[in-house]
Amino acid sequence: MSSAAPGSSSASGGRRFRTPDASRRSERSRRAILDASMELVGEVGYNRLTIEAVAARAGVGKQTIYRWWPSKAAVLLEAFTTVVTDDEYEAGIPDTGDLEADLKQVLRATVDEFTDAAFEAPYRALAVAGAADAELSEQFLERLMAPGMEVYSRRLRSAQEAGQIAEDVDIGLAVEMLLGPFQQRWLQRTGNLTHEFTDALVDLALRGLAPR
Repeated sequence: MSSAAPGSSSASGGRRFRTPDASRRSERSRRAILDASMELVGEVGYNRLTIEAVAARAGVGKQTIYRWWPSKAAVLLEAFTTVVTDDEYEAGIPDTGDLEADLKQVLRATVDEFTDAAFEAPYRALAVAGAADAELSEQFLERLMAPGMEVYSRRLRSAQEAGQIAEDVDIGLAVEMLLGPFQQRWLQRTGNLTHEFTDALVDLALRGLAPR
């Protein structure tokens, strides 16, 4: 009698059989779930998004989803943070020495991103859901908002060290002053997000931050 270990040739036919890689299968399922949540929130909106629908689209059982995430908001948050990668944050804002041009460039790109339906739908859903869920709001801030704001902080500190921003300026407050109107206009839909708007925002902010 021949005993064939996993991965060895069998006694009949000489074909090689391998033990299924559970971690690879789990990663495929996880990726399918995250992709499905991003697709569906864009199609039906956050209020009509359900774990059952995500499971069906991903081809998994809903208990698989609940084993990894406690809610649809948690699924969507992880899905979205795989889109906004650490590499983007590490790249930061260009530092050409021209603070005005650098800020205008990155904010124009941000306008394009925030007016892209594929990006806007999940981000808006998370922002709205976070208003009613303290734990989600904390995670949203920690995983998305804080790293993004730190990118601006690094660029403004560099400008401050170069004498382009007054020495006594609170950099954290300066970032809020720069980004607050953008976030308010986008979240409340109080006006169109345009390149002209962000250019004017940069001009106004830098006027207040300039050395006296």
